Amino acid sequence: MTTYVDSSALLKRYVDEADSTLADQLLAADPVLVTSWITLVEVRRNLARLIDAADLHTMRRQLERDLDGFALVCVDAVVCQAAAEIGEHLGVRTLDALHLASAQRLLVPGLTFVTFDLRQAQAARSLGFTVLGA
Repeated sequence: MTTYVDSSALLKRYVDEADSTLADQLLAADPVLVTSWITLVEVRRNLARLIDAADLHTMRRQLERDLDGFALVCVDAVVCQAAAEIGEHLGVRTLDALHLASAQRLLVPGLTFVTFDLRQAQAARSLGFTVLGA
C-alpha cells in the first residue's frame, strides 16, 4: 500500500496535538510513504511558529531525517497545472490543491491520503482517494 501524507499529518509527529498518536500509528502502518516537497516548507514554517527556539534545531533535523524515508513529489509544471484545475474545480486552498495534485501525479490505484485537515479530507475524497485521519 502507498500512503500520501500531507503536512497536517506529518506536523503531528513533532508537535503534541490532538490525534498525534493516531498520526504516528497511520504513518508507521505503511512502508511506502509519499509527500510533496511543499511539506518541507509547510512543516518547517509551522515548527518555527509552534516550537520553542531551543528545540527548533532538533525538530528540523528530525524532520529532515523523516523526509529521507519518504518518496518526494516535485512540484513541477505538471503538478502546478493539475493543482490549478483542482483549485478551480473544488475551491480548495492553494497548498491543499498542490498536495492533491501531487498525490494524483503518483497514479497509484487505491492510494491512501492521510490528513487531519477536514477541508483537505473532503476534497481528497471527492477525487476518489481513501482518506485516513480526518
